[in-house]
Amino acid sequence: MRVRAAEARRAAVLGSPIAHSLSPVLHRAAYRELGLDDWSYDRFEVDEEALPGFLEELGGEWAGLSLTMPLKRAVIPLLDGISATAASVEAVNTVVLTDDGRRVGDNTDIPGMVAALREHGIEQVESAAVLGAGATASSALAALARVCTGEVVAYVRSAERAAEMRQWGERLDVTVRTADWADAEQALRAPLVIATTPAGTTDALAAAVPERPATLFDVLYDPWPTGLAARWSAYGGAVVGGLDLLVHQAVLQVEQMTGRSPAPLAVMRKAGEHALARR
Repeated sequence: MRVRAAEARRAAVLGSPIAHSLSPVLHRAAYRELGLDDWSYDRFEVDEEALPGFLEELGGEWAGLSLTMPLKRAVIPLLDGISATAASVEAVNTVVLTDDGRRVGDNTDIPGMVAALREHGIEQVESAAVLGAGATASSALAALARVCTGEVVAYVRSAERAAEMRQWGERLDVTVRTADWADAEQALRAPLVIATTPAGTTDALAAAVPERPATLFDVLYDPWPTGLAARWSAYGGAVVGGLDLLVHQAVLQVEQMTGRSPAPLAVMRKAGEHALARR
C-alpha cells in the first residue's frame, strides 16, 4: 500500500461539518518536515449523499483521505477492502488510494487512542469507565480491549444505547456493564475514565471530581480544557486530551498515505497547539 512519495500527490479530510477540522494543519506540518513539498492536503465539505460522486472523481494524484462524521460507516460499501481494526468497529477514518487504483480503509482512531494512553504512561488498567455511547465510545471500547484487563462500565442515557454498548463489548471481547447517566459521577473514581461525549455534556460532572483522581481521557480538543478536564488537572489527576488522540491518529494516517515512517509527532503536535491557540 505504499504510495509514490516522489511525485506531487493530494490528500484531504472529508466530512460535514468540516470547517473546524485540524487535520490540514497536522498533515501539512508533517509534509513540510518530511520534505514532501509537492504534496497538498485540503478539506472538503462532503456528506453521505455526495460521498460516492466525490470518490469517483478522484484522479491518480490522490494518495489518501481522512474521514470524519458522518462518513466513517457510509464509506465502507464504497471501498475495495478494510482492515481488521476498522471492521471490528465498522468505522473507517482513513482511506489509502493505492498505486493499482484500490481504495483501502483503516481505522487509526483505535491505535491512536492506545498510543496516546501509552505516551502518558498508561499501559494497563484493571478497570475503566466510558462516558457516552456513540461512535467514539465503540472505538474507546476497542482501545480498552488492548489496555483494560477487567470490567468497563459505560454510562449512557437510554436502554437502547446500553444494549448497543453491551453488544460492542461482546464483539470486542470486553466485559461491559452499563449504568444510567444519572449515576455518571460514580465513573470519576475509575482508574481510567474516557469521556466521549459532545462539548458541554460533562461540565456538570466537574464538581464531583474526587480529591485524588486517576486518569481522564477526554476526546474533545476544542474548546480545551473542558470543565471536567480543568478540574481533573487542578486536583492532580493525569489528563489525556483530544489533541493527543488527534495527533497520534494523524501520525498513522501520514505514514500510511506517504509511505514515510516515522511521521514527525512532535512537529505535528506543536502545529496543532499553535492552531488551537489562535482560535
